[in-house]
Amino acid sequence: MAARGKDGRRGRRQPTTRREGGFGPHGPPREPTRERRPDVEPPDRGRGERTPAPLRITGERTSASTAPRREHARKAEHRTRRRKQAPGDVESEILRLGGKRGPYLLGQLMDAADAYAHDRDREALRVLRPLNDALPDSPSVHELTGLAQYRLGNYRAAAKQLERFVELTDSVEQHPVLMDCTRAQKRWRRVDELWDELATASPSPELVTEGRIVAAGALADRGRLPEAIALLSKKADAVKRPRDDHLRLWYALADLEERAGNNARARALFDRIHAHDPDFADVVARRRSIGAA
Repeated sequence: MAARGKDGRRGRRQPTTRREGGFGPHGPPREPTRERRPDVEPPDRGRGERTPAPLRITGERTSASTAPRREHARKAEHRTRRRKQAPGDVESEILRLGGKRGPYLLGQLMDAADAYAHDRDREALRVLRPLNDALPDSPSVHELTGLAQYRLGNYRAAAKQLERFVELTDSVEQHPVLMDCTRAQKRWRRVDELWDELATASPSPELVTEGRIVAAGALADRGRLPEAIALLSKKADAVKRPRDDHLRLWYALADLEERAGNNARARALFDRIHAHDPDFADVVARRRSIGAA
């Protein structure tokens, strides 16, 4: 698990193991089950079904995110399964930190990862609890604990674990999740700091897009809708072969444009998404609703 110095907490303790990506959200995607809105979750306004949708940017939020939790969960599962088959750096990390108990603790961590990959988050946390005591300096344990807490909506607890993960690894790979946790707590300054760190490190287009969507959602939460639209518009150009992150960003921007009353721009973005993937989220319903307006 490689400490890539990307994650924005500078001058922190050097990681003890190499990190390739963690249990968290950024492995190759498989079909998600999430709410229709892109960005980091807010409540569904009842327009459309809960289908595989991007995260939703919205000002109102009761809890930080069902949508992103689903999105991150599906991506995390691939990582976790791959790690379970070939633990690599995770194995060396746990064996080194665990001493004589290392093999047992590694088995427990893999059990927790398996539970997390199959949406048994409470079971994962039950297994992880003693691992946090036994392995206080394990990035893998803090990372997986944070992700499980996040998916359960325990944003303060998740943020604490993921901040420790950042501290140990100096990695930005979980910044979008951590940003959403701090967004849920209305810790706007910290959201902005994390976004700056992620944008500066620029580890991958997909990861930066996740953070950009969360950052725009946080601006919208604060009533800064024009700034949120501007942030997404910077990277919203049409491309011939869009990836999932392009579709997610276009959807998030379309949602904001519609909220701002810019129905023509919103419709154009929904049309663009539909042209590339007519089954994406609830894009058909969104196009229809704007056309009828």
